Amino acid sequence: MTEIPKRIGKYELEEFLGGGMSRVYRARDTVIGRTVAVKILTEEASADPEAKARFLREAQVAGALAHENVMSVYDFGEEAGQPFMVMEFLRGEDLRSAMKGGRTGDLTARLRTAIQIAKALEYIHSQKIIHRDIKPENIHINETGAVKLMDFGIAKSEELSLTRPGFTLGTPYYMAPEQVTGRDVTQLADVYAFGILLYELLSGQRPIAGDNVEQLFARILHEQVDLAPLDAAGVPGPVVRLIGRSVAKSAAQRPQSFAEVRRELEQAIAPPEPPAPAPGRRWMLPALAAVVLAVALVLYFALRPRAAAPPPPEKPAELSPLLSLPSGDMVLAGGSFYIDRTEVTNRAYADFCLARQRPFPPGFPKDKPDYPVVNITIVDAREFARWAGKRLPAKNEWEHAARGDDGRAYPWGNTKDPSFANVADNSSLGSHELMPAGAFPQGASPYGALQMAGNVWEFVDELITPSAGALQRFARYLQPPPTADEPWYSMSGGAYDIPLVENVTTEWTAVPARYREANIGFRCARDAR
Repeated sequence: MTEIPKRIGKYELEEFLGGGMSRVYRARDTVIGRTVAVKILTEEASADPEAKARFLREAQVAGALAHENVMSVYDFGEEAGQPFMVMEFLRGEDLRSAMKGGRTGDLTARLRTAIQIAKALEYIHSQKIIHRDIKPENIHINETGAVKLMDFGIAKSEELSLTRPGFTLGTPYYMAPEQVTGRDVTQLADVYAFGILLYELLSGQRPIAGDNVEQLFARILHEQVDLAPLDAAGVPGPVVRLIGRSVAKSAAQRPQSFAEVRRELEQAIAPPEPPAPAPGRRWMLPALAAVVLAVALVLYFALRPRAAAPPPPEKPAELSPLLSLPSGDMVLAGGSFYIDRTEVTNRAYADFCLARQRPFPPGFPKDKPDYPVVNITIVDAREFARWAGKRLPAKNEWEHAARGDDGRAYPWGNTKDPSFANVADNSSLGSHELMPAGAFPQGASPYGALQMAGNVWEFVDELITPSAGALQRFARYLQPPPTADEPWYSMSGGAYDIPLVENVTTEWTAVPARYREANIGFRCARDAR
């Protein structure tokens, strides 16, 4: 049994999860109480300069990425000569385990998994990074089907390669011909590996096999992939053809980007368009529609109740002063989702309460309509979001909306400057109190979202495990005292009554689902499609 060291840096190690040249532990950030995964290079590997350089390069590459389908790296450093990196703690299993256990769902569910993988690879390629080790073991999937791309241990960027000339890296089954022969590797090697993975995911079998590595490599170089098992598994023709092109021996014959791959997969699961009317009958449609409308109007006026009170409004009012984008009241972040430009305001929440005949939150200030609503629980926030046709943002979505594509530490950049936010250490403020949701435009995120640092903590739809410190702290505020068995959620961004949080775009704290406070609010998100 591997002995667990007690601590590295500010991280308390709690459980050994596995590893070889590096060891992975479930750990707790003792400063903010977050559960994380800590990966530590072993002493033997730390003594190898190349292994050490590769480990640090992995941390640097992965730490610069911010995407909902890519595992987040929060921190990295070195202690007693051993480098370590701190990563998002993922619950669920790798795709290989899900495939073996028959937990990948039906064909549509598997295609949705593939689309998420394609989105992750489309993103990392846009950051000039080639993964070079795409395989089911490096894809994580949770119980809701959300996918995370992991392990950038042999990833290559345009700026730096740590691979010696002629030295081949990768997992044999998923290696492209150019990787096998040691030629220069481009992003099209990832396209090939994805094609092999997709074949296996959809058919349940590997397209290439061998009794040894030499035989396997010979088949990768010289034998065409048999697509018949895909047809037998009921895979749609366009997807079969996409896989065939993706695993072409020549890189020039493969799809040239993951944007192309993603689009073709999305088209494969899109609902079919209704058939066009026959040419000779098109004149009948307007007349038929007019008849139906006339009958509906007659029935409506004849049968409607005369004295019934009008129903409460079900559509929310304008949520707050938001950018005028295709969503109407949100900003586009990350390409796949919208997020509110501001925190949800008292005005919007009052409309919700009136429509649903709900009580207002404690101390609700009706004279401050443009201020963020506070004193609500995450349950209240979810109810509002559902009424508004939206949802609460996931943790990685909130972080990406705050950080942008360049992974900044603060919404406005990498400089810690409290003057950009409504926080306790902003010396330009005469008093430290709640401010309107549209304040501090100078602190906007790269997507135009306001006050993602300071003003109010914001609920994030992420179930987490509370630390012992969090349990002890909230026992002073809640009766009965909270337990680790009840639901706890994350909240991000800091608030007006505390100093600017270090690396505010990625740091968060835990809160019980039944807790409400005068410095906690929320904003909503919505899928782009």
